[in-house]
Amino acid sequence: MADLAARGESPEILFWVGCAGAFDDRYKRVTRAFVRILDHVGVNYAVLGKEESCTGDPAKRAGNEFLFQMQAMTNIATLDGYGIKKVVTACPHCFNTIKNEYPALGGEYEVIHHSTFLQQLINEGKVKAEGGESFKGRRITFHDSCYLGRANDIYEAPRAVLEVLDADLVEMKRCKTNGLCCGAGGAQMWKDAEPGNKEVNIERAEEALATLDGTDAVLNNLRGVESNAPAGPASAKAAGGSVIAVACPFCMTMMADGVKNKDREQDVQVFDLAELIASAEGLNA
Repeated sequence: MADLAARGESPEILFWVGCAGAFDDRYKRVTRAFVRILDHVGVNYAVLGKEESCTGDPAKRAGNEFLFQMQAMTNIATLDGYGIKKVVTACPHCFNTIKNEYPALGGEYEVIHHSTFLQQLINEGKVKAEGGESFKGRRITFHDSCYLGRANDIYEAPRAVLEVLDADLVEMKRCKTNGLCCGAGGAQMWKDAEPGNKEVNIERAEEALATLDGTDAVLNNLRGVESNAPAGPASAKAAGGSVIAVACPFCMTMMADGVKNKDREQDVQVFDLAELIASAEGLNA
């Protein structure tokens, strides 16, 4: 961003990478995938680089309002200093904080989650999911992020992005407004599990796997939940390459750990929307 500003230029969007997108080895792959898409379609974008600080979301959720406001005001000063108007991010936590909490501190921006931005690119015909890996016939289920879904009512954009893959999209019993948290909410991402019979991410992973396997009706019966939905076709193992799609770094970590716990890494993978689109466009590095 500093280089653009030095030339007197302004980007179309500011890509807010986020802590996970910058430092977590797994989610850095999502950052690279999204950047390859932006480059491919010719979007004029910039990143803050070392000038980007944590949004303050973890501090605020932990109750440290002072630290949150310090971090937020630093970021607002940086964004305003560059005259940034539009921010796109792949993290629902960053999205929610900048969109809904920065305005109270003077930070007013158009903030877009990357699922919505990808949907826009698809609607404009700039992304067609052609020329790369085919997902036709593969089973994909989408896990709704709490901050993307219930907090900001974004449910259809991620699904619209997945539809372009021409895959077999299957919904979990608990989805959209009734979706179950991945297990990272309530600061659980940062601490040991609470006492109980089962960790939340294991419960959610089991539900996702049962949905992909076509055994969700059986799983519901075990829970005492009535369901008239028939069991789906072949199991994930038989189908090969089934996918749990996510749009959040927290959900990525928790769902991947859940799949690993159930020893299903060989036949079920967890991918972000940007990774799936980049793969379908033939943009993998």
